Amino acid sequence: MLYYLFEYLEKQYQLPGAGLFQFLTFRAALSVLLSLIIATVFGKKIILFLRRKQIGETVRDLGLEGQKQKAGTPTMGGLIIIMATLIPVLLFAKLDNVYVVLLIITTVWMGIIGFVDDYIKVFKKDKQGLKGRFKIMGQVVLGLMVGATLYLHPQVTMKEQSKTIITQEFTVEEIPGQEVKSTKTTVPFFKNNEFDYADLISWAGDGLEKYAWLIFIPIVIIIITAVSNGANLTDGIDGLAAGTSAIIVLTLGIFAWVSGNVIFSEYLDIFYIPMAGELVVFITAFVGALVGFLWYNAFPAQVFMGDTGSLTIGGIIAVIAIIVRKELLIPVLCGIFFAESISVMLQVGYFKYTKKKLGEGQRIFLMAPLHHHYQKKGYHESKIVVRFWIVGILLAIVTFVTLKVR
Repeated sequence: MLYYLFEYLEKQYQLPGAGLFQFLTFRAALSVLLSLIIATVFGKKIILFLRRKQIGETVRDLGLEGQKQKAGTPTMGGLIIIMATLIPVLLFAKLDNVYVVLLIITTVWMGIIGFVDDYIKVFKKDKQGLKGRFKIMGQVVLGLMVGATLYLHPQVTMKEQSKTIITQEFTVEEIPGQEVKSTKTTVPFFKNNEFDYADLISWAGDGLEKYAWLIFIPIVIIIITAVSNGANLTDGIDGLAAGTSAIIVLTLGIFAWVSGNVIFSEYLDIFYIPMAGELVVFITAFVGALVGFLWYNAFPAQVFMGDTGSLTIGGIIAVIAIIVRKELLIPVLCGIFFAESISVMLQVGYFKYTKKKLGEGQRIFLMAPLHHHYQKKGYHESKIVVRFWIVGILLAIVTFVTLKVR
């Protein structure tokens, strides 16, 4: 909103300093500062409110050290993250940008699903919360909205790289790239790191590439569902989900800034995505909100994010990755989420298999998700969290390296 106000003031009255709002970096800086202030200052008030209303976490006895002391800690702290993200975005971002609108919708939609889940747990005293099928249904609906928008909206384009050719007269000619609708994405480790989802269907006959949405939209649904659930599983000990997510989102922010800059995208030989640079304002607000929330969520946590926060975080990360055409890098960049999810699937699958074959279920890990396995081995949760953060930083570096390792 302030962007449009100062744009008007500059045009009509040449107000000194109003032109600063035209600079992406200036608005991104204001965005992260404001989100940090909101998360730290107003976050404390929200925590006190949650405590007064006795909106506390119900902790099951899993035999973990220090677990009982966490009972009653305020939950639904994801509201802090959502508020600290949306307010700066509404103030400083261009609200006619399709990518910003998609991320606002994602934040609100996943926040509602997570809030309902937490509400049922806290006020209905149902430890299971919202039924799994309803969570999946909400994630699928979001995936449909995001996939359809990215496939059909006229503003969602990418610019092809310019080409240098030698003509018949042996002169060098530069052919500028054109903005086109495309379902291409980035594939790591391959020499030609471009992959088009349309290729998965176009081989069956001419003209079938127009049905690429049959492939693209289901993939978007799967990615959003997988990443949001992965973030949800990672939220198990103080500071783990918030810190890990901040590393992931900051990495995606760099990708968004580079992808939205025609000079840097061409230099690095990655997709130039017009209007994607505006994502940086949202991402900096989101990073500020996560770091501000971490101020209160670090061990010993004064508040938990609950599903209100974890499902929202996962949904936002997935949508950003899809927008900047880096969704196939998620297994690397979001390796912590991936490992947590895989540990649960392996644990459950192996237990059921051995129970059927041997009559008694056996386990691969002492406890799943993975962070609980290390707790059972006697590691303090602060040590687990910091080591997971270090692994997350290494994975972020590897993600950058994949752009040039072909």
